[in-house]
Amino acid sequence: MKFRCERDRLVEALGAAGRAVANRGGALPVLAGLRAELKGNELKLTGSDLELTIETRLEVAGEGDGVAVLPSKIILDVVKSLGDPRVEVTCEGEEATITAGRFESSLRLLPADEFPRLAMPADDAVTISGKEFAGALHQVVPAASADDARPILTGVLLAAEEGGLRLVATDSYRLAVRDIPGTTVMSDGQSVLVPSRALRELERLLGSDDEITLRLGEREASFEVGSLRLTTRLIEGEFPNYRGLIPASHPNQLTVGREALVEAVRRVKLMAREPNTPVRLVMNDDGLELVAITQDVGQANEQLDARYSGDELTVAFNPDFLLSGVEVSPGDEITLHTVDAQKPAVIRAEGAEEFLYLLMPVRVS
Repeated sequence: MKFRCERDRLVEALGAAGRAVANRGGALPVLAGLRAELKGNELKLTGSDLELTIETRLEVAGEGDGVAVLPSKIILDVVKSLGDPRVEVTCEGEEATITAGRFESSLRLLPADEFPRLAMPADDAVTISGKEFAGALHQVVPAASADDARPILTGVLLAAEEGGLRLVATDSYRLAVRDIPGTTVMSDGQSVLVPSRALRELERLLGSDDEITLRLGEREASFEVGSLRLTTRLIEGEFPNYRGLIPASHPNQLTVGREALVEAVRRVKLMAREPNTPVRLVMNDDGLELVAITQDVGQANEQLDARYSGDELTVAFNPDFLLSGVEVSPGDEITLHTVDAQKPAVIRAEGAEEFLYLLMPVRVS
């Protein structure tokens, strides 16, 4: 098997498929490689750790169909380093030879017959707006947990909701909900739990493509973007009843400029030096004051113009979690809805009902 192609296109394809490659191969050392399949002038590269699979296709000048498993990291490093923009790869026996200009390198191949047979994507497919879906991922995925001890919370819930698609994620300290109206990918009442890791990779790979083709199977979900397909195993289990976390009413409302709040929190949190040190929000008729105090280090505070209705209230939040919600909120202004210093607060943007961010307060003395 032999093919020739442009260096930059090959680097892009190797890098994309390589993001799913198992770090060490685990019980299957072959998973540290990329499966390369050449048919005519089409090269298909596949990387997988069995939980996540990324497959990409590119046009090459091919000679002799075949399959080989290339060591992922070293071939990407070699091709990246090449000075000549034209690359030739020849796989014969147990060796791959890479040539470009006067450069030549040989790599030992991994056994192709040991690469596992991967699940085929479901037949039924729907197409959704890539730009809108990428925006929803940007708002919701960061709220998913990174703690594998609670696998359910490491997923993002995709659910059919009132003729549209709803994305939900929580790590038990915060909750992000985003609706995409008019996008129907499941039947009423249906939902799936997609690993947040897979959706982070999807967001990174989306680029400026206009459409995503989504295929939902019993155990896997596939997302197709241009010549790339990402397949992930779904998480089994019951997602928490997040609706019960959202207070039915909020007697206190603070409306403030989004960018002004982001910049102020970034400055004030510099004095939140110890882990779990919160930033206090002091809200009254005069507006908003941000305060951070670390014993034996110092304190910082900043006043912001804001509109407030309700009883005077001081509530404290993890500053990073607060920023995470405010930064991804749309619009120029956000409204913070609160009940008291212990109950969850809700952040919404003016005129953007499709996004909600809930945040648990931090108890302070």
